[in-house]
Amino acid sequence: MNAPDHRDLIVLESVSRKYELGSVTVTALDEINLHIDEGEFVVVLGPSGCGKTTLINLIGSLDTPTGGRIQVGEVDVTGAGRKELFEFRRHLVSFIFQSFNIFPGLTAEENVQFGIDAAERESGPTALQVLAKVGLGDRANHFPHELSGGEQQRVAIARALATGNPILLADEPTGELDFKTGVQILELLKAQAGPDTAVVVVTHNREISRIADRVVELSSGRIEHDGPPRDGRAEMSDLHW
Repeated sequence: MNAPDHRDLIVLESVSRKYELGSVTVTALDEINLHIDEGEFVVVLGPSGCGKTTLINLIGSLDTPTGGRIQVGEVDVTGAGRKELFEFRRHLVSFIFQSFNIFPGLTAEENVQFGIDAAERESGPTALQVLAKVGLGDRANHFPHELSGGEQQRVAIARALATGNPILLADEPTGELDFKTGVQILELLKAQAGPDTAVVVVTHNREISRIADRVVELSSGRIEHDGPPRDGRAEMSDLHW
C-alpha cells in the first residue's frame, strides 16, 4: 500500500507488447503489472533482449502496447489521441536515449536549449548551467563531431535534465561514460527523484541497481523481481564496475 503522501505516477496494468516477424510472434513484454510512485528512483535491470527498452518506450508513448493499459500522471497513454500524446511528450516525460539522439548541426549548448524550448520551460537553470553540472561547461560551443562519445552522452543527459519534466526515462545512461563520470551522472539522476517526480533507469549493470530505491528485474519479458536490490543497497561511494 502506498504511503498517504505519495501517489502513483506510472501505472501499467497487464501490459503486453508483441511483434510479428513474418510467421513468428515475438513477445517482448508479457502481462506486465507495475506501479511507480512519485519520488522513486527505479532501476529496470536485465540482460539484452529482456524487454527493458520496450518497457520505457511504452511508458513514454514511443511505442504502443498490444494489450493492457498504461497511465502516466493524469494521462491514459493507451487511450490518448495524437495531440494529447504530443503534449504529454513535451511536458511530462524526458528521455535519455542509449543512442544519444542529439542534433549534429547544433552546439552542445544549443542541443540543451532545444530541450528547454521544446518543454516550454519558463524558469530554472540555463543550458550553460546544466552543461556545467554534467562537466561540460567548457564544451558548450562544440558540435557533436567535436565531442567524444561520452561527452555526447552527457549532452543528451543535460538536455533531458534541463526540460524540468517530472518523469525521466533513461536507457543505459552510463554506457559510454567512464566510472567517475558515470557516478557523477547517477548522482544527478537520483537527485531528480522527489515530490511529483520519478526517475526510471534501464541498465544491464547490476552494480548500478544497488543505489536504487527499487529494482525491477526483467527476464524474457516478465518481471521476476520487484523490490529492494537483491545484493543490498549501496551508497554512491561504494559503487565499482
